[in-house]
Amino acid sequence: MGMEYGVCRISTKKQNIERQVRNILKNYPKATIIKETFTGTKLEGRKEFENLLKILKQGDTLIFDSVSRMSRNSGEGCTLYEDLFNKGINLVFLKESYIDTDIYRKALDNQIKLDLNIEDKATDELMQTIITALNNYTIALAKEQIKKAFDQSEKEVKDLQQRTSEGILTAKLSGKQIGQKKGAKLTTKKSIVAKEIILKHSKNFNGTLNDIECMKLANVSRNTYYNYKRELQLL
Repeated sequence: MGMEYGVCRISTKKQNIERQVRNILKNYPKATIIKETFTGTKLEGRKEFENLLKILKQGDTLIFDSVSRMSRNSGEGCTLYEDLFNKGINLVFLKESYIDTDIYRKALDNQIKLDLNIEDKATDELMQTIITALNNYTIALAKEQIKKAFDQSEKEVKDLQQRTSEGILTAKLSGKQIGQKKGAKLTTKKSIVAKEIILKHSKNFNGTLNDIECMKLANVSRNTYYNYKRELQLL
């Protein structure tokens, strides 16, 4: 019986990692918990996880609360999954149990194995070709399930990053405070609309209008226009 390791990861120190710990220990009470804080999508730089990978032995088990805790990069996650599987490491994903290595291993074990010999070479070769194709199809389906899980994880991360970026931009256009800077004040609805017009139409932001044209479209004074443009260039 190999070792059991529960891998818990959060993106910022402000997040609470204990939920992952509880979920893992509830199902694997003897698991050794590995905690890490990492903001990127690449495995490189995850010191705790990299050190764990170096000591893993055949028969050991890695438990994750979800696929995203193993890797938020689809290509890298699929490669790591197959590499660990080939080394005899068991992988468990509490939220995506349908891609646990036990499931993948069963797909391999359930391959059709027949020793055909009906004394007709052409028929034997045809049947063997069909069996091989069926086996390959079974494995391809299993691999596709694994890839879909990592693809979905990566998509969720990118969607979150996009929503965060859009939220920050909207807040800045509204004059709301982002970060620790003091003294920021809310601006009017007119200033929000004017900034959006400048951002969309000014040549400085890949639009087609020059300063005078954009100033008229936004219906703001010269000084106000250049103040807004400077603020937008700092975003």
